[in-house]
Amino acid sequence: MDEASVGMSALGAMPLFAGVNEHDLRNILKIGELRSFEPGQAIVERGEPADSLFIVLRGTAQVDVGGRYHELKAGDFFGEMALIGGRKRTATVKAAERVGALRIAADEFQGFLLHQPRVAVEMLKGLVQRLREVQERIDAWAGLG
Repeated sequence: MDEASVGMSALGAMPLFAGVNEHDLRNILKIGELRSFEPGQAIVERGEPADSLFIVLRGTAQVDVGGRYHELKAGDFFGEMALIGGRKRTATVKAAERVGALRIAADEFQGFLLHQPRVAVEMLKGLVQRLREVQERIDAWAGLG
């Protein structure tokens, strides 16, 4: 699978972009920049400002969330919440082997949304749906549903 296909697949898998059409997903990919990381190199570190989304295009990265580890491979992504509500990173991600990744910066993405309001509307619809699902789970857990 080529890198563009990997990127499209990753964006399409993100709940944040569930209602966004293929044309707009391709345009989102275009605002990204390719980055390369050597084995052991930090892609992001816990505590840094969360200012971008990363899609792993090739290679393997290791995520450390407070001593719990898991692996990211081609097609996996992290940092999607940083596109809208950036805070601080909650995990460190390091290249386990040479990694090629697409970085989509929050400021570039937000500028894109200003010119593509239908994408923002589709994202809002997806977020509202996710909030409803979470509320239903909370209600069921609390015995209210």
